[in-house]
Amino acid sequence: MKNVDDLIENATALAEKGLSKGEIADELNVSRETARWLVERGDPTTDEPEREPTRGPDDIHVDWSRVGTDSDRLEFVGRALADLLRDESGVPEVVVGVEKAGVPLATTVARDMESDLATYTPRKHQWNEGDIEDLGGSFSRNFAPVEDRDCVVVDDTVTSGTTLGETISAIKERGGTPSACVVLVDKQGVDEVEGVPVYSLVQVIRV
Repeated sequence: MKNVDDLIENATALAEKGLSKGEIADELNVSRETARWLVERGDPTTDEPEREPTRGPDDIHVDWSRVGTDSDRLEFVGRALADLLRDESGVPEVVVGVEKAGVPLATTVARDMESDLATYTPRKHQWNEGDIEDLGGSFSRNFAPVEDRDCVVVDDTVTSGTTLGETISAIKERGGTPSACVVLVDKQGVDEVEGVPVYSLVQVIRV
């Protein structure tokens, strides 16, 4: 995807497939506000005044599909994330991947660090309209438990830290100990969330 029109087209296609705005935000690596704006811009039934302004929210789209579509590149990036974690935080008992895009990265990190793998689905995947705070996320029973274990959280990008914060809180509620978060791209310069350090391979600096 090269421009905003491409993003609008993709957001519209995903909405037509029935994805929630939260899922669209995750698929396109943009904030929830940007996902809403993109869907509204692509909806021909939306009144023109409500579709203004033509400029979207202050956000950055990160397209890392050249990594995600190639298993070798994905492994290399996962190993780099694992190496970063070793230097900064040590080896955890459990690597928690945030659905969806964080899970393949977390899988390669967990394999490289010889840690167990857990997955967490944030509440934004259920969000479409209404108050997202009324929704709840969940851990998959098909993966490792986090109770009474040292955990690190892996995701692809961080914008505001909301999803990381939710994941950290969910780990604590289950009795686990979140010791660090690691992401491929930090879009806002987030050093920590809920007192847990956040490490990134790439940091976007606005000038």
